[in-house]
Amino acid sequence: MTVPTKAHATQDFTPDPVSFAVIKSALDAIVDEMAGTVMRTARSPIVRDVLDYSCTLCDSRGQILSQAKTVALHLGAVPDAMEMIVERFSTTACEGDVYVLNDPYAGGMHLPDIFMVKPIFHQGRLQGYSVVIAHHCDMGGRVPGSNAADSTEIFQEGLRIPPLRLFDAGKRNETLFDLIRTNVRLPAMVLGDLDAQYATCRTGERELIRLIERYGEAELQSYFDALLDYGEVLTRKSIAAWPDGIYTFEDAIDGDGFTTEPIPICCAITVKHDGLEIDFAGSSPQVRGAINSTFSFTKSSAYLAVRCALDRDVPNNAGVYRAISVTAPDHSILKPDLPAPVAARALTGYRVVDCVLGALSKIAPARLMAAGEGGNTVLSMGGYDKETGEHFVLVDMINGAWGGRANKDGIEAITNPAQNMSNLPIETLEKRYPLRIEEYSLRPDSCGAGRFRGGLGLTRTYRILADDTMLQVRADRITTPPYGVDGGLPGGLSRNILNPETENTPLPGKLTRNVDKNTVIRHEQAGGGGNGDPLDRHLEAIALDLKESKITPGYAVRYHGVVFDVHGDIDPGATNLNQSRLRAARDTSKESR
Repeated sequence: MTVPTKAHATQDFTPDPVSFAVIKSALDAIVDEMAGTVMRTARSPIVRDVLDYSCTLCDSRGQILSQAKTVALHLGAVPDAMEMIVERFSTTACEGDVYVLNDPYAGGMHLPDIFMVKPIFHQGRLQGYSVVIAHHCDMGGRVPGSNAADSTEIFQEGLRIPPLRLFDAGKRNETLFDLIRTNVRLPAMVLGDLDAQYATCRTGERELIRLIERYGEAELQSYFDALLDYGEVLTRKSIAAWPDGIYTFEDAIDGDGFTTEPIPICCAITVKHDGLEIDFAGSSPQVRGAINSTFSFTKSSAYLAVRCALDRDVPNNAGVYRAISVTAPDHSILKPDLPAPVAARALTGYRVVDCVLGALSKIAPARLMAAGEGGNTVLSMGGYDKETGEHFVLVDMINGAWGGRANKDGIEAITNPAQNMSNLPIETLEKRYPLRIEEYSLRPDSCGAGRFRGGLGLTRTYRILADDTMLQVRADRITTPPYGVDGGLPGGLSRNILNPETENTPLPGKLTRNVDKNTVIRHEQAGGGGNGDPLDRHLEAIALDLKESKITPGYAVRYHGVVFDVHGDIDPGATNLNQSRLRAARDTSKESR
């Protein structure tokens, strides 16, 4: 491993390449151990099974040193949260302190995501911070799950926690614990997940102290600086290989739940030597519904998209951010003002990722894919289960499809690239909640056609078995399909259907309503966009898709120009001839325009 040096590094410190590699790997191992600790100790399904959490270690200035393979969209928001923590507590921090926050207007993202930060001391001196973010199943407010898209101000969304001490020199802040316990619907679950976060912070603290005892404080801090410089140098090296210029893209959200007018997300990426400027001018003003994104989350989404296009050996640390500047209009959906609601802000983050990736596809097309399903769909349900005599809150996140890649098809039933999450197993859903899953399947023909097709979207159908359940849905790509690239076609659209076997009533993408027992809700998720000309797809790949029922014969005829023989098999000669005619007709049409 070559260790780059920078002018602002400590002048009398030259990193040893072997020690540098060992320390880098040790930090990566620590954060991954932290991630495993959360998964093993969390109480709620959304943390333990869906994996909606993230872990990182920061240096004594609050800069990310390494991040776990957890929810990527969380981690780019850590710098803003740490800025608030350092500003509030750096002069009074002591061993045993633990800080928490969730306020979107004080370093947070949305209220269910609680940041927990533990300063790490060695022999009385601050060495760094252990950070864990977890999506809690409820934070109070007007709806179960605290995640509704139709709130109109943050005061409806739940309990706001500014940066506060949860532990003060090792002593629990019982006032804050009581405040949280009193304001949430499932206190045992929420406090149990806070315990998991605390145990994980302790894991990071223990392992970092072991590293300090091995290398010494001063030497290790010098290596930390070198690691951040290394992240910056490799990021700039990747960007320097891209052609200078301004690259633009525009995508849209279907609406905010109060209007169905498309909500534009616009970006312009300026490549200038070895740096990037990402400007979201032209994006929508802040909206009435709760899909506004804090600027910290907007930046996190932009950083993540750029990281997808960088070289694989670029480390995931704060050095990466030095080469990227992000701006967004004030009072916009990407930089809202208090008291704008933000509970469903993840949807806007997904669209920011799609928009930035769309612009980057013009710069480094071989590294990027077409748009995926548009981000996970969230179905939240809450009510009272008469069989158990307890309240229940379900936050189910449906992870769907990737877009077609430059040399491979999109993947199905997998987390969006912006996350590292999991679909909640049916067995867990039916065991823990009063509902039955009547269908969980791939949607044939939902993939965007291309030389490499998009992944298929998912279908999930729920029968609700409790009385008077509050249902919330946050879905998108119902009117604005996932885009294709390099001639690939858009993915199929999403749909929400009420009682599909009886009423078959279409539902909007964003809703909150009460439903009766035996109500059936069906969600059909969008498929990923295609990559490359559909007429260039290999016939063997089309035949396999037909065999696996991922596409129908009609789809093959319509998008790939396939001709079938009398036995229903693909006729290669007739298909090749038909594809040639279709290409010629398409070229003629382009010339006439």
